Amino acid sequence: MRILIDADGCPVVDIAVRVARDHNIECLILCDTSHVFEKEGITTLTFSKGADSVDFALVNLVKQGDIVITQDYGLAAMCLARLAIPINQDGMEYTADNIDALLLARHTARKIRGAGGRTKGPAKRTENQNRTFENKLAKLLTIDGEKVT
Repeated sequence: MRILIDADGCPVVDIAVRVARDHNIECLILCDTSHVFEKEGITTLTFSKGADSVDFALVNLVKQGDIVITQDYGLAAMCLARLAIPINQDGMEYTADNIDALLLARHTARKIRGAGGRTKGPAKRTENQNRTFENKLAKLLTIDGEKVT
């Protein structure tokens, strides 16, 4: 088990890295050339800036049982197909039960924006969201009260 972070625009990189270190779990940060992540003891993989370059690299690296942190529903769907465990920055786990509805909502929002409409952007991030994410990630790395290694 590893943690792979789709780090472009990810607000919880530092939290995920800390939790990975606390649980002695390998952590990979994937980003494009417009971002710089240097975390001691953590591997950062940088890819060319381009449409979905990081997403496709991550899908090629992910293995069954890996935890993937991403805000991208399309990437989450591909990771589910690889039997990984994708979660978002708020600690929501993407599953076979919710991914279709999320992809449909994304498609609908894109159609609205394409027709000149507006969609509501994300609210300001709160400490409660950070705690919820951290608790979910730690729970995924723990089985019956014991750290997974």
